[in-house]
Amino acid sequence: MSTGFNRSPRAARTSLAVVAAGLVVLAVAIAGCGGGSGGGGAYGASSSSTTAPSSGGGSSVKLASTELGKVLVDARGRALYLFEADKGPMSTCGGACASVWPPLTITGHPTAGPGVTASKLGTTKHSDGATEVTYNGHPLYTFAGDSARGETSGQGLDDFGAEWYVLSADGNKSDNG
Repeated sequence: MSTGFNRSPRAARTSLAVVAAGLVVLAVAIAGCGGGSGGGGAYGASSSSTTAPSSGGGSSVKLASTELGKVLVDARGRALYLFEADKGPMSTCGGACASVWPPLTITGHPTAGPGVTASKLGTTKHSDGATEVTYNGHPLYTFAGDSARGETSGQGLDDFGAEWYVLSADGNKSDNG
């Protein structure tokens, strides 16, 4: 007799990631209704924008080892994702989407760490006016549900109309996981 509690580690991780993402969206919505002054948004960003950028200043993109193999990460070691709804370098993730999947934004120039091809790095204007980093033509995002360096709990999630994948060094989605 099955109890219904036997779930694969992948299914459990995905469920936890979805719950975490939902809690982040709820927290952002509540914070937006609260009015208050000052306020650092997610990741310490202090902006009136609904987008919580995952970086500021110049930003480094590098490779790091994760459970999915070597993937692109930001300067803080957070996994970088592509959104399959993006066609070309223009981001289609704004508002609530960008609260859960913050774009990697900069005020300077992106730099390539070891193993990252500098010529594949670029920038594009995000819908909120910020400069977003791209790699191999893909706008880059972090995932609010990733709480530790190298965590990849957003891998393969179908959020906001399309799937999300970490990027390998060649700049394409990693199908691992």
